[in-house]
Amino acid sequence: MTEKARVLVTGAGGFIGHHLVNHLVARGYWVRGVDLKQPEYERTRAHEFEQLDLRRWPDCLQAVRGIGEVYNLAANMGGIGFIEENKAQIMHDNVLINVHMLEAARLGGVGRYLYTSSACIYPGYRQDTPEVTPLREEDAYPADAEDGYGWEKLFSERQCRHYWEDYGLETRVVRFHNIFGPLGTYDGGREKSPAAFCRKVALTPDNDEIEVNLSVFSAPVEARWFDPVRGRSSPVTGRIPNQGNRRFAPPAKGDWVLVIEPAEGAH
Repeated sequence: MTEKARVLVTGAGGFIGHHLVNHLVARGYWVRGVDLKQPEYERTRAHEFEQLDLRRWPDCLQAVRGIGEVYNLAANMGGIGFIEENKAQIMHDNVLINVHMLEAARLGGVGRYLYTSSACIYPGYRQDTPEVTPLREEDAYPADAEDGYGWEKLFSERQCRHYWEDYGLETRVVRFHNIFGPLGTYDGGREKSPAAFCRKVALTPDNDEIEVNLSVFSAPVEARWFDPVRGRSSPVTGRIPNQGNRRFAPPAKGDWVLVIEPAEGAH
C-alpha cells in the first residue's frame, strides 16, 4: 500500500469489514467505510461512514470519490442455510455490486482493488470424499462451484482479472474460508456454523441438549464433551456420518464444551 492512499472499505458494517477498518485506521490510513448499515456491536472507527446501496450505480460513483484503493467486501451473504435458500437474490445483488464497483473504480482512477471471494468457488468433486487433500488456488478449475453463491463469486473473480488485463486496474482476490470471531453475527440465519454452534451451547440450559446440523461438515466427525475447568473429556460416540441433524446431551455435571472434529482417517 502507498503511504498516502485514501482507502475505501465496502461492507464496513459487517463483521470482516469492521475489523478491516479498525486495522487500517490503526496503521494510519484514512478510511471511508460504506455499507447499507452501521456495525452492529461496536461503533465504526472509519473517518467517514456512508450508508449507500452499492447495487445502485450512482452510489458506487459516490463511494469511490477521492479514493486510491478499494477493499470490496460488500455482499449479500450468510451461512450455508441462507445461501442455499436465496440463490437468485444473492447472485443478483452481488453481481451488481461488483460489476458496478469495478467500473466505478476504473472511472474514478482507483489504483488498486481487492475483491473478497469465497471457498465456495472450489469444485464439489474435490471435496466429496473423506480422502480430500488441501485445496490450492489452481484447484478452482475445471469449475464446479457451489450453486448460486459460488458461481457468482467465481464470475466476479474473472471480472477482476479482465479489468486488470483490459484496463490496467490492479486487482487482487482473496478466498475466505468460514470466517468467525469477536463481533461476528451469531443469530438471525446469516451466521456461520461455528458461531451458530457457540450460540446453541451458550443458550442451552444446564443438562439440556443441543441440536447440530452435521451436513455443514465435509466428512464424518467425532464429538466429545470437554470440561476445561477440570481438564477432562467425555466421548459422545464414535464416527458420526456428516448427514442431517443430531442432538447432543452433555454429562450431568461440569462446565462442558462440545468439541466436534474430523473422525479418525477423515480430512
